[in-house]
Amino acid sequence: MSEQRVASRYAKSLLDLAEERGALEQVKQDMDLFSKTLDENRDLRLLLRNPIVNHDKKLSILRAVFGGKVSDLTEKFFTIVTQKNRESALEFIGSEFLSQYNALRGVQAAEVTTATPLTPELRTQVQQIVREQTGLQQVTLTEKVDASLIGGFVLRVGDQQIDDSVRYRLRKLRSEFSKNPYQSQL
Repeated sequence: MSEQRVASRYAKSLLDLAEERGALEQVKQDMDLFSKTLDENRDLRLLLRNPIVNHDKKLSILRAVFGGKVSDLTEKFFTIVTQKNRESALEFIGSEFLSQYNALRGVQAAEVTTATPLTPELRTQVQQIVREQTGLQQVTLTEKVDASLIGGFVLRVGDQQIDDSVRYRLRKLRSEFSKNPYQSQL
């Protein structure tokens, strides 16, 4: 079974259990911390994927890193995942949990990349575009700045992307010019 499917099932189980026990918000914070830590620490991700390292050792490392920082439910979840030899799926479980949490709460996550930081007015306009596109009223917007866009924006909502940047338009124009069949007569 693919790691993504495994991660989806474990994330769903954790989400259901946390909701049942009334600890959903705490577990969400735990999974946010876990995902952020994995994103920032390549060595930890590689360790969790490494089949040579013993499962007990991986669990003790997870407890050392996250012990006291996450709830008991999350720690027990880490224990179950390592006992089932699914540590390699842990890196996907955090992001999958967040997307399932957002779907449960009716929140749409979107990412916008611009050449300069967004002003409050532009931020409101981008959120309105996402609302119209998805039909969901709550929007979580992640902003990135990439000066190589020159101008405009790149908006990613789920698996869709709207690229309205100057860089994209220049690339498209360059492609059109390269297809020009005009040959001057000498």
